[in-house]
Amino acid sequence: MSTLLVAFASFFGFIVAYNTYGKFLARKIFQLNADEITPSVELRDDIDFCPTNRYVIFGHHFTAIAGTGPIVGPTIAILWGWLPALLWVVFGSIFIGAVHDFTALVMSLRNKGRSIGDIAGSVLSPSAKLLLLILLTFILAIVVAVFGNVIATTFKDYPQSVMPTVISIPVAIILGIVTHRYGISLLTASFASIVILGITVGLSANYPVFSFYMPSLENIHESLNPIMLWTWVLFIYCYFASVLPVWLLLQPRDYVNSLILYIALALIVAGLTVAGLAGTADLFGTAPPLRLAEAKNAGAPPIFPFLFITVACGAVSGFHALVCSGTSSKQVASMKDACFVGYGGMLLEAALAVLVILSCTAGIGLGVLNVKDAKLAAIESTKNTQSTTEIIKGKDAWNLRYTKSWAEMNLGEQVGTFIEGGANFIHCVGIPIKFGQGIIAILVACFAATTIDAALRLMRYLLQELGGTLRITPLRNRYFATFIGLLMAGALALCKASPTAPYGTGGLILWPVFGAGNQVVAGLTLLVGSVYLMRRKIPAVYLILPAAVMIIIPLWAMSYSIFFDPNGFVAKKNYLLTFIGTGIILLAVWLVIESYRVVSKLKAEE
Repeated sequence: MSTLLVAFASFFGFIVAYNTYGKFLARKIFQLNADEITPSVELRDDIDFCPTNRYVIFGHHFTAIAGTGPIVGPTIAILWGWLPALLWVVFGSIFIGAVHDFTALVMSLRNKGRSIGDIAGSVLSPSAKLLLLILLTFILAIVVAVFGNVIATTFKDYPQSVMPTVISIPVAIILGIVTHRYGISLLTASFASIVILGITVGLSANYPVFSFYMPSLENIHESLNPIMLWTWVLFIYCYFASVLPVWLLLQPRDYVNSLILYIALALIVAGLTVAGLAGTADLFGTAPPLRLAEAKNAGAPPIFPFLFITVACGAVSGFHALVCSGTSSKQVASMKDACFVGYGGMLLEAALAVLVILSCTAGIGLGVLNVKDAKLAAIESTKNTQSTTEIIKGKDAWNLRYTKSWAEMNLGEQVGTFIEGGANFIHCVGIPIKFGQGIIAILVACFAATTIDAALRLMRYLLQELGGTLRITPLRNRYFATFIGLLMAGALALCKASPTAPYGTGGLILWPVFGAGNQVVAGLTLLVGSVYLMRRKIPAVYLILPAAVMIIIPLWAMSYSIFFDPNGFVAKKNYLLTFIGTGIILLAVWLVIESYRVVSKLKAEE
């Protein structure tokens, strides 16, 4: 019952926050007016700028900002205990994350759909624009490379997720055409899409013929492993998703994916409710609310400030500013939809993060397969002996996943933990475990896929803006800019994370600086938003305080990782991460000083 109370208290808090604080910001601070003309209407070209139904744009926005961030981050953060992670997800998203997203969206809507980097040039200075555009492009290259690896790994480990993910592409294209060109109702098209994808999910989960594997060609060269091959297939898809008209592929695909995600999340909630009422989901009995000493012994860094960096997208993410000011602002049809998309989208992502925390605690406690015994059983099955595979439940099940060192925590295993825990919840409503795992695996793959195709499109926008700023004419071409962005991410992905890691894991080399760098971007976005409000003589305290938090905490974490951690970048002589991390710190400090100069000038003019 405690699991159910924690879940619904969190969800109720999000609903109250949206209808009070969110609408207060919309009415009093951003002063939204339904009569304002949005960029999608003013600059409509049906390629990038396209007025869109609020529910369709919400689906695109939610799936693009979410990705695997609110899945991976919380699953690692509960190593310190589930309570700190839960509190930061709930209160951090309400007062910082959703405010950040809302701010970025509104600023872009009032600046002709320009990116946050471009807006910084107008609000602060031209040099701020150039440096921020470079930082944002770098962050996006990491996102595309790492999320591509996450999807490829999911396809490899859960092949039943491949076919539904592939089928969703033509289904989305057809939905986009019939609703955009032929006036078919969105409700009818949505229902047909759900039926088709539901049939595909069921077939893929139960019949191997519908779950194809990427053949391994490692005997030719080790770079031709399944993960690397899947990564290249995904990158080729992303190229077309980036250059095609937004209504034809990117927008309807994200909307179709959002339907899959809503259904999957609803099933998790339904299963959690059944398990909670039955008393089988025991949050407190399965996982400790707080375990600081154990985390320290496992080699984890200090909970403060690293909890905030680790949870990341589940509470606040600078990447969201790129989505808000890159694709979403070019599709919002009415200014009155900005709160629904910007503030509401982040709260739904936080609700997902809450479900992830509960799946990796109470959900895992419902039962996991003993991995060691499973391997033994596989050996014994060849000898026609009795299997010793066993299902472990409760605290023992959680310990099986979390009594390991900080260094052993990795993206693939943590995603697998959520897939298993979520499938356990879904099983409580009568759905077979294998089918449930397929549903959650598809959820993960679709989330990550919508993020990387949106991220590459955002890279294209930023590179085009850089081309205009630096007067590099070829870079202003959308096909060439997309190719350069794909080349950057592909070169990163092609590397190895370590000498023993497979090809395709290269993005993980820079992953240690992504968390803090991503949070710094969020702080800088809020800082630019604060100056933006001051220029309009609007109280900026609701942005200044979150900005201070999201600049100080990630810079603290980055500095610790570089200079003070006994196992940090300097200690391990990792010159690449030391150089990049120091550069991010200097850039953030420089932009803070630039903002201070602008604010001082504004006050002097009063």
